[in-house]
Amino acid sequence: MEQTERTEQPVISLRGATASLGARPVLRGVDLEVRRGEVVALLGANGSGKSTAVRAIVGQVPLTGGELELFGTPKRRFRDWARIGYVPQRTTAAAGVPATVREVVSAGRLARTKLGFSRRADRDAVVKALELVGMADRLKDSVNALSGGQHQRVLIARALAVEPELLIMDEPMAGVDLASQEVLANALREEVARGTTVLLVLHELGPLEPLIDRAIVLRDGCVVHDGPPPEAVGQHALPGHDHVHPHADPAAEPTRTGLLS
Repeated sequence: MEQTERTEQPVISLRGATASLGARPVLRGVDLEVRRGEVVALLGANGSGKSTAVRAIVGQVPLTGGELELFGTPKRRFRDWARIGYVPQRTTAAAGVPATVREVVSAGRLARTKLGFSRRADRDAVVKALELVGMADRLKDSVNALSGGQHQRVLIARALAVEPELLIMDEPMAGVDLASQEVLANALREEVARGTTVLLVLHELGPLEPLIDRAIVLRDGCVVHDGPPPEAVGQHALPGHDHVHPHADPAAEPTRTGLLS
C-alpha cells in the first residue's frame, strides 16, 4: 500500500508558489502539478513567468513563498538530482569553452558517475543520447563548430544522457530550424515511450502537439488554464492574448481558469 501511494505521488508539485526577480514579483501563487508519465506544456506570453517557474523547480530561482515537492519529497530535502534532466533556455553548449560534443554530453552523466570514472554504461548512454538527436556522427567535433540547431540538439542529448525520470525543457524549439525540430520531436517521442515524465516550456505547440497530454497556461504569474492543450493556432495559441469567443458572455468577468475553454 505504501509503495502504491509513493508511485501515485506527483513528480512535480508546486503549491501557492511565489517568486521575484529583483524587486519584481514574477510568480503570484502558482499551483502546478505534473504526474508520472505525463507530458505537460507550460504556455504563456513572454514575461508570463514560464521560465521562472521551471527555474524554480530545478532550484535556480528561490521561491519566496509556497511549497515545492519533487517525487514526493520537499525541495529542501531533495538530493536525487540524477533523476532529472534539464535543458535551459537559449544557451550555448560550451559557453565559449573549447569542448567536443562528446565532452559536453558526457557532463550529463556526472550525477550518475562515481568518482568521475567513465564506465561503459556512461559511454553507451552518451552515444545513445546523441543517436536520438541525430548527432552521433559529430561526437569528436568541437561544439564551437556547430550551428544553433545543432547546439540545441547537443544540449538535449546532455539531458537525455542522464536517462532521466523527469525531463524539463525550456523553449527547446526556440531558434531551431524545422529539420532540427522534427529530430527533437522524434527524440522526445522516444523518451515518452519509455515512460519519461516531461515538462516543456513552449511558445507554441508546433511539432510537439501530438505528444502533449495537458497544457498549463500562465499569465502575469498566475495559472489561467490547466487542461487540454488549446486547439487554436497563431495568435490564439498564445494564451496571453485576450479575446472574446462568440460563445462567451462579454459581460462576464475573466476567471483564473478556463481562459481557453
